[in-house]
Amino acid sequence: MTSLKGAFSLSKEEVRDATPPGTSTLVEHLERTATQSSHDEIRLVPQPSADPMDPLNLPFWRKLVILALMSIHPFIVNFASSSIGSALPIYASTPIFGLPPKPFSELTYLIAVNLIMLGASNLWWVPLANTFGRRPVTLVSLLLLVFSSMWAGLSTTFDGLLAARLFMGIGGGPADAVSPDVVGEIFFVHQRGRAMAIYTVFLALGSLVGGTCGGYIVNVGGIAWVHWVNVILAAITFVLCLVFQAETLYDRPITNGHVPNSPNKSEAETKEAVVVADSGVSAASYPQYSYMRTLKLITYRPGLVHNFVAPYKTLRLPGVWLVSLWYAGLVGLIVTVSTIGTQLVAVPPYLWGKNVGLINVGGLIGAALGCFYTYLSADWATKRLAKKDSHGYTEPESRLVTALPALAIATVGSFIFGFVADHPSPKGWVGLQVGVAMVAFGLMQAPSVGFNYLIESYESIAGDCFVAVTCVRAIISFAWTFFVGTWVHDVGAAEPFGIFGMLMGVFGLLTIPMLIWGKRLRIWTAKWVPEGHGM
Repeated sequence: MTSLKGAFSLSKEEVRDATPPGTSTLVEHLERTATQSSHDEIRLVPQPSADPMDPLNLPFWRKLVILALMSIHPFIVNFASSSIGSALPIYASTPIFGLPPKPFSELTYLIAVNLIMLGASNLWWVPLANTFGRRPVTLVSLLLLVFSSMWAGLSTTFDGLLAARLFMGIGGGPADAVSPDVVGEIFFVHQRGRAMAIYTVFLALGSLVGGTCGGYIVNVGGIAWVHWVNVILAAITFVLCLVFQAETLYDRPITNGHVPNSPNKSEAETKEAVVVADSGVSAASYPQYSYMRTLKLITYRPGLVHNFVAPYKTLRLPGVWLVSLWYAGLVGLIVTVSTIGTQLVAVPPYLWGKNVGLINVGGLIGAALGCFYTYLSADWATKRLAKKDSHGYTEPESRLVTALPALAIATVGSFIFGFVADHPSPKGWVGLQVGVAMVAFGLMQAPSVGFNYLIESYESIAGDCFVAVTCVRAIISFAWTFFVGTWVHDVGAAEPFGIFGMLMGVFGLLTIPMLIWGKRLRIWTAKWVPEGHGM
């Protein structure tokens, strides 16, 4: 065990040669021969076992299907969460439930309670997923989302709708913590960046598409239909997961990427050959693979009480706090700019009427550009830095490099949105769209880069880390959403969004110390990251 002082007393050479959790051999540096066009080979990290049921050994087409499902899941959840946002101006101007219209600041509670439960519910969803499997938790939570959305559609009082929205948040929680864990369990380190980029774009698009469509749904079908659409989408997702989602909870020995070198000579002429270690156990020693076996509904792993305590222990890990603050700030920003944006363009000088949801079009463009940037840069940066390392090591901090520009762009986007919102003009909507686009661009980095960083730094407890991240995100985004309506009404938009931007800037700057000292911090915290399946 190394103390904090001891970790920072190590020489640069000692730090470079150290292999704390997260440091893995990704690239094998081989001598160039007459028959080899390349002397670098990519090692599979984590090393798959010989078990055909190992999630890493699933057929590639099956991995793509699971990735699609785990991406659709947060899209539907965030669509359900945000679609009511662009309908709030209608709620604020139309008598609902036989009562006078409620002030906009009070209507934002419908979003705030949903956001807080999207994060807080993972305090029990993830421990249950770590005990009984990913599949049953995903399916049960989707059923809860279906029935709570029905409750919202049938509500006849504001309090009833508020309670339904709370349970919708509970039902949607696993999309933020269990789904990314599943993605990390089926892809190797050199593939995760792009896989998480796909997950991230769907996660972000759910909020933006929902915010864009909500107003139109209400105008075409009535207020209740904004909830019935959620019922339909959640029910379809439930059926797809029931039929296609494989169980990925699996106990695999942690090799940390250091295994005997056994390169496949037939692949030596490829630019990046893949090295697979020989575990000494043949596939014949395991039960045969079958599609139906991957669909089992219960996978019991002892330690339920331990699993409920484990997420709190991850708060000792600096990386968890870094990603939590990123994610909380970015989600809080995108939710508040989307919610306040619809209110701004519903009144003079804009008067967009039923088109208020179009304020999110800028966000859709920013999200698409952010996804493209992340998709191209995430795995490229990891492999490039591993090739430059004398040992061929990959460090989780290599992923953080690509996030800095995007975090800076999101920070500036908050300032632009607040300034333009505080000085309305007939063409001011362009500035609002630019601000939303810049925030959405930054949002792409938090789950894609940040979640990958956690998976690679703390693989055996990644699910517990996601609980901490989503809870911190829920608290901050809840607070911003809960108070922003009244705050903007009292003092204008410049002050709140200026402060939000300042906080986002501070959260982003915390990345620099992690880039410099992140490996030393992982050396210090290695005693808290077991080589099993939990703390």
